[in-house]
Amino acid sequence: MILLLAAVSVVTFTLVSISPIDPLQANVGQTALGSMSEEQIEKLQSYWGVDTPPLERYLNWAKDFVRGDMGVSLLYRQSVSEVIKVKLGNSLLLLVTAWLISGLLGFLLGILAGVFRGSWIDKLIKGYSLLIASTPVFWLALLLLLVFSVWLKIFPIGLSVPIGVEAAGVTWLDRLYHAVLPAITLSITGVANIAMHTREKMIDVMESDYMLFATARGESKKTMVIRHGLRNIALPAMTLQFASISEIIGGSVLVEQVFSYPGLGQAAVAAGTGSDVPLLLGITVVTAAVVFAGNFLANVLYGLIDPRMRKRGRKL
Repeated sequence: MILLLAAVSVVTFTLVSISPIDPLQANVGQTALGSMSEEQIEKLQSYWGVDTPPLERYLNWAKDFVRGDMGVSLLYRQSVSEVIKVKLGNSLLLLVTAWLISGLLGFLLGILAGVFRGSWIDKLIKGYSLLIASTPVFWLALLLLLVFSVWLKIFPIGLSVPIGVEAAGVTWLDRLYHAVLPAITLSITGVANIAMHTREKMIDVMESDYMLFATARGESKKTMVIRHGLRNIALPAMTLQFASISEIIGGSVLVEQVFSYPGLGQAAVAAGTGSDVPLLLGITVVTAAVVFAGNFLANVLYGLIDPRMRKRGRKL
C-alpha cells in the first residue's frame, strides 16, 4: 500500500506538472497580470511554485507529507488536512449512502437475474444494467436534476445545506434532504456492474453439480438459493462491493459538479483547474488510501465468511 500510494502521488504530480494550465492566468487573470510589476509577478510565481523545479517541489512535498504535513492549500489558504476534513465530512454521507444502496440493490438484482435466467425478470435486469452502464454519470445527474428539482420541485437544485441558513441552524435532516438526489444518482450508476457480475456467479452456482444433487433430493429453489447459492457468491460479491469504492469516489467528482455539492470531488476539480498542487496531491493520496483500505478490509472479512480460508491461512 505504501508503494502504491507513492506511485499515485508521483503520477498525480507529473500530470499536474505537464498540464497546460498556467496557475497565474487561471487564478489571477491575463488582464490583472498585464497591470502588475515584475516584482509582483515574481512573488506570485514564488507563491504558486512556478519558479521552483518540479523535482524539487515534489521532494519538498514528500518530506513534509512523511512528517504528517500535507502542506497549505493555495486556493483556500488553509492547511490541506483541514480542507480535506471539511470536504470529506460533506461527502461522507453521500458516498456511504450510495455505496450501501448500490451494493445491496445490485446484489439482490443479480441474484434474481441468475436464479430466473432467461425469464422476463432476467431480461429486465440485464436491460437496465446495460443501459445504465453505457449512460454517462453526468448526463444522468443532469436528467434527475431537471426532472426532480426543476420540474417536480421535490428536491433542491444544489448545495449540501439550505441557502441563507447559518451553520448552527442546519440540521441533519437538511443535509440528508440535500444529499438524496446526488446519492441516488451514484447508486443508480453503481448498481449495474455489481448486478451483472453477481448474475454470472449465480448462474454458475445454479448449474453446478451440487445444485443438481440438491434438486434430485427434492429441495425447493428457495432453499437451494439460501443454503447453497448465497454462501458461494458471498465472497465475489464482497470483492465487487469493496472494489466499487473507487467507482463511487470517481463518480462523485462529476455528480458533485452537477449538483454544486461542496464535497471532496468538487474540491478536487477546483484544485486541478486552479493548479493547487498540495490540495490535489492530498486529496488523491487520501482517496487512494481509502480504496486500498477497502480492499484490505475485504480480504480480512473473507475469513469471517468462509472459515476454510482461515484454516488455509494458518497452514500457509
